[in-house]
Amino acid sequence: MEKTFQLPMWTLLLMFLLHQIALGQAYEPPRTVYGKPDLQGTWTNASITTLERNERYSGAILSDDEVIRSTNEHPQNVRLATDDNMIAGQLPDGTDLLKGRGYNAFWIDPGTKFGTINGEHRTSWIVDPADGRIPYNAAGLARKAALREKNSNFDGPETRPLAERCISTGLRTGPPMINGLYNNNYEFVQTQNYILLRTEMISHARIIPISSQHKMSALALMFGESIAHWDDDTLVVETTNFSPMQEEVAISLTSGGSVIERFTRVSDDQIVYEFTVDDPTYYSQAWHGELSFLSTSHKVFEFACHEGNHAMSGILAGARRAEHDEQR
Repeated sequence: MEKTFQLPMWTLLLMFLLHQIALGQAYEPPRTVYGKPDLQGTWTNASITTLERNERYSGAILSDDEVIRSTNEHPQNVRLATDDNMIAGQLPDGTDLLKGRGYNAFWIDPGTKFGTINGEHRTSWIVDPADGRIPYNAAGLARKAALREKNSNFDGPETRPLAERCISTGLRTGPPMINGLYNNNYEFVQTQNYILLRTEMISHARIIPISSQHKMSALALMFGESIAHWDDDTLVVETTNFSPMQEEVAISLTSGGSVIERFTRVSDDQIVYEFTVDDPTYYSQAWHGELSFLSTSHKVFEFACHEGNHAMSGILAGARRAEHDEQR
């Protein structure tokens, strides 16, 4: 009679735990009083990893050896170490201004390290398509070109870019929420029925109801209408019904587009943020990305864009003066 071999129970338990750890599922997140993962706190997505893969990289992932070289050779870190006579990774403290460094450069803080997801050093946040690039279709590229043309004249404030008008930079506010040159901090506040995502850039706040339905089809919101639900321990946010102005931001979306965001806390210090963008008007396929939000002790500061926006009046006044001079 053939004998059946069985592993001891403790061996099976150990194998299960190791499998869970390998999948990144062994972590037990802190929980709110109503039992859901606690995503609250101040987070940053500052990184030298960008939304799209730069042509300098041949693949999506850098090996441990490659990441050291690529970090040291990255233009942002080279600028810090050479143009600013600083050490790569060292943040400016203001004393460098006395050495002739440009005033605006003091505020540039994109990060100095590559983003890491599941232990992998990523060269782009986009993982699908595999080339790490936004898959524009021909019609989408034509619409982008037309918008650039519209925003290149000086007839009035409506023909200037949204960032210049302090309305939106597109990337940091989202959706999706992507890192940039500065102001990469976020504050998450959570209740049983809502989550608030406050961005440092232009001080926007997305107030998202949980376990709700889309209700505003007759009113297109600037950043779309977001609703959320829990998928086990992952918060899923679905956004639709975008304003026509959303076409003018870095990631263009129309009223027929949608963005799905997923927030999963995988450690005390990291939230893995996934996003899927779908809009046939602009893109040949739905495209997907993964990004890290890291816990930070830094505060989210007010970004007083409108209060300090003297550039708009100066730009338009200069244009009117140029027109006056041409008529003389």
